[in-house]
Amino acid sequence: MENVIYGWWLPPDVSTHGHQIDFIINLVHWFMLVLFVGWSVFLAVALVKFRARPGHKANPTGVTSHLSTYMEVGVAVAEVVLLVGLAIPTWAEQKAAVPAEDEVGLVVRAVGEQFAWNFHYPGPDGKFGRTAIELVDGGNPLGLDSSDPAAADDITTINQFHFPVGEKVLLYLSSKDVIHSFFLPVMRVKQDAIPGMTVPLWFEATETGSFEVGCAQLCGLGHYRMKGYMTIDTAESFAAWMKEQAELASFEDDYY
Repeated sequence: MENVIYGWWLPPDVSTHGHQIDFIINLVHWFMLVLFVGWSVFLAVALVKFRARPGHKANPTGVTSHLSTYMEVGVAVAEVVLLVGLAIPTWAEQKAAVPAEDEVGLVVRAVGEQFAWNFHYPGPDGKFGRTAIELVDGGNPLGLDSSDPAAADDITTINQFHFPVGEKVLLYLSSKDVIHSFFLPVMRVKQDAIPGMTVPLWFEATETGSFEVGCAQLCGLGHYRMKGYMTIDTAESFAAWMKEQAELASFEDDYY
């Protein structure tokens, strides 16, 4: 693993869509700063100007103009612009416009459990093998049915998530037990994994590197240690890793 030094403000961004999210985050925080300073100044002026002091009674009425009303309307309009003009379009692009499987370079499943991330890759046939809950055990955390021909070349890993740079990744997220939250800070991806649901999400990396996969939802006593490792490979390195995993799986099948 590489040592990733985060900046003082936001983690590094290695995704194609991260700049949109960072722009909204920065804009909202600057907006909050302006509001904080503005209302703090207003409060200080009101406390001083309308206080009780020798020769003056406290004035509970305060300002009688409608300036504050206009300011409040302006704040509300700015919030609507942030929501309708920026947040909703960005959400729609990332959450509603999920690409089809034939439009991406890699399709993978991620299944959260207390306290690990399980990843399931289809083999060269491009098909996921059947999974069944009754097949889940310590050596088969995803319940992959080895009798299914489509499962023969599938690859499964625990806490090891590899994908190639410069290609869209379509990930199907689910959970085996409780609610988890799949969190890739440098990819600007965070999505709840909910039992009984499969949620699609997609992203594309712009740089190679190794980073953490976190769980951003309190999911039990071992939540603090629920983390995996994400490796963004070159196309050649990813192909070599897939080949290595396939050979390892074949060896384990022969051995056991």
